[in-house]
Amino acid sequence: MMEPPVVAAQLIRQVLLFFVFLEGSSVLSETWSYSVAEEMDAGSSIANIMKDMDVGDLAARGARVIFDDYQHYLRLELETGNLLLNEKLDREGLCPSSEPCILHFQVLLENPLQFFQAELLVEDVNDHTPTFLEKIIFLNISEGATPGTSFQMDNAQDLDIGMNGVQNYTISPNPYFYLTLKDSGKGRKYPELVLDRSLDREKEASFSLILTAVDGGALPRSGTALIQIVVLDVNDNAPEFERTLYEVQVPENSPVDSLVTKVSATDLDSGINGEISYLLSHSSRDVRKTFEIHPISGEVRLKALLDFEIVQSYTINVQANDGGGLSGKSAITVQVTDVNDNPPEIVIASLMSPIPENCLSEMAVAVFSLRDQDSGENGRMMCSIQDVLPFLLKPTFKNFYTLVTERPLDRESRDEYNITITVSDLGTSRLTTQHTITVQVSDINDNAPAFIQPSYTLFVRENNSPALHIGTISATDSDSGSNAHIIYSLLPPHDPQLFLDSLVSINPDNGQLFALRALDYEALQAFEFHVGAADQGSPALSSQALVRVLVLDDNDNEPFVLYPLQNASAPCTELLPRAAEPGYLVTKVVAVDSDSGQNAWLSFQLLKATEPGLFSVWAHNGEVRTTRLLSERDATKHRLLLLVKDNGEPQRSASVTLQVLVVDGFSQPYLPLPEVARDTAQGDEDALTLYLVIALASVSSLFLLSVLLFVGVRLCRRSRAASLGGCSMPEAHFPGQLVDFGGTGTLSQSYQYEVCLNGMLDSKDFQFLTSVSPNHERAVNCVKENPTSMNGFGYN
Repeated sequence: MMEPPVVAAQLIRQVLLFFVFLEGSSVLSETWSYSVAEEMDAGSSIANIMKDMDVGDLAARGARVIFDDYQHYLRLELETGNLLLNEKLDREGLCPSSEPCILHFQVLLENPLQFFQAELLVEDVNDHTPTFLEKIIFLNISEGATPGTSFQMDNAQDLDIGMNGVQNYTISPNPYFYLTLKDSGKGRKYPELVLDRSLDREKEASFSLILTAVDGGALPRSGTALIQIVVLDVNDNAPEFERTLYEVQVPENSPVDSLVTKVSATDLDSGINGEISYLLSHSSRDVRKTFEIHPISGEVRLKALLDFEIVQSYTINVQANDGGGLSGKSAITVQVTDVNDNPPEIVIASLMSPIPENCLSEMAVAVFSLRDQDSGENGRMMCSIQDVLPFLLKPTFKNFYTLVTERPLDRESRDEYNITITVSDLGTSRLTTQHTITVQVSDINDNAPAFIQPSYTLFVRENNSPALHIGTISATDSDSGSNAHIIYSLLPPHDPQLFLDSLVSINPDNGQLFALRALDYEALQAFEFHVGAADQGSPALSSQALVRVLVLDDNDNEPFVLYPLQNASAPCTELLPRAAEPGYLVTKVVAVDSDSGQNAWLSFQLLKATEPGLFSVWAHNGEVRTTRLLSERDATKHRLLLLVKDNGEPQRSASVTLQVLVVDGFSQPYLPLPEVARDTAQGDEDALTLYLVIALASVSSLFLLSVLLFVGVRLCRRSRAASLGGCSMPEAHFPGQLVDFGGTGTLSQSYQYEVCLNGMLDSKDFQFLTSVSPNHERAVNCVKENPTSMNGFGYN
């Protein structure tokens, strides 16, 4: 006989790849039966399932055939629905000890999931010849044996079953014996040789017979054995066993040479006729392979390991022969008890990975089946997975389970799950099998890019070089792949006057910001805009952040002198009474710086003077004052050179020149010098000096009047002309470049300087600058003085 197939770890498991949707799955309880004769050629058609089952388009539904032992006995033609043999089937190899030989299988449809349970009956054909285990059978028969004595023969073995098995025995013609058939149970027959007439050893001490076994096939097959008979002297007592039937139970994990049982027989004869020997009679090939008996002691022991999953019971026929040719018979029934020696098996039929993170609850992830070759409690199984995972196990059909999602997943929290399927049987000393499957979670675009901070403040120093990198913004996206690929862009500004495209640009890949041109703090101190970050998902998600750019001031502007106005053609001349007290305010230098901060902090310094000790300038407000009383020896005309410098780095400065004319009194006319009586020599010298003073004063006065008139006409244009005696107020402030934006220059606030003239412009009127704050009511102080009666000098 052929060895049964070994289905264990060596089994090549078929992994079926399909997507299972439980909502549309169903299992049909009806079982479809088909049959096939063994030894049919591969490719032979068995049946057409499309005629039996309402299955529709097999190819579209992903039809598969799965056998319980995961072998490929049949294949399915998806176009026609024909079930074809995948290989020749050998019934004796498939079902060595079972009748009928039925292979269970399922027709599995993937979309939607549907099972059809079916079975394939493998029909026997007469392809084996009956054979005797012993080609020569020796019989010792006493000559005193009475007619009708029977002698049991070993039956022939035929791997075929039913009518193809052994059906009849015949014996060659002879004068002493004939053959009868006996039923041993389970449909088996064995021959008995029956003595027809008494033997006479003296006439014929031995002879031979041919025993023929014939099966019942359409073309019968036969096998023969030679019976060698030896006639013995009279032996009138046959051996007798203590029991006619021995029943024992043997665990399947018993080792080789384990004692199964011990049989015993007795014989009342003496001498050689009472000597008993034991042997296994008319036993099957499996019995002879598995058991052996000691001929003297009668101990039955194991020759090979038992396997409950292959054979559950054995019947052993034992014969005791004495030396006189008589024999006795007994039987041993061996029940193989199951031992939990087979761990459960897990076969993955389908696995879907990756799965989308927004999958619905109870989405099918995997389909697998369980199998345990043990029986009873040893074959019952429990299946589980880890409790902390968002997955559930659902039984479907005959040890088939489906792994489904318990809830939607979040790839950003966890992008891979290692799911351990644990299967334990319920036997004593439970056996457990674990199988780990990996399920990956695919990303969907469910996270918008997020900036590291909601707003950014960037600093750039003015007069920067074009294409200067001024900062980097950064955003992150919790998604993956293209869903996390971020593109940066500048968003249109809210201020239509801000031409953002000419100021900055952004690298769309890394968020680096660049200044496109040199910035000017005096024109633009700050600007802000929004930057967008969009991923490449579908649909794309985006976010934005505020970017504020502050331009830092450089000391790129020199101080600008507002007063006195510097004009090389008409230098400014200040009048100083000779009777002025120490600390007398001669004038005030007013200057501004277009820069800001310490770059606009101005200080004043007297660099050079005609009389170094006569004048001083206050460093912080530019006031020029006298330091002592004037004497007769002091010159009447003084030239002062002042330096105005800021506090920036590098330091910038401007110079201003002042002309100071010393007069004896404002009541004394100084434009045309008076004629006085002097002596000739002294008179000529005084007259020359007077002429020079008068000429210088006239030119300076004319220049000052011209400048004041020009400035007054430009600035005095407002509505207070009536109250100011013909002076109008300027409609606007001085240009911005003349004003300290930060209020940190010489002036504490932004100032305007206005010139007031009386209604009639002539040489008898003096006009002076007066400061006007933009935060107060504008006022103009206009002083009119008669050149013959001057008694004051107005200045603010």
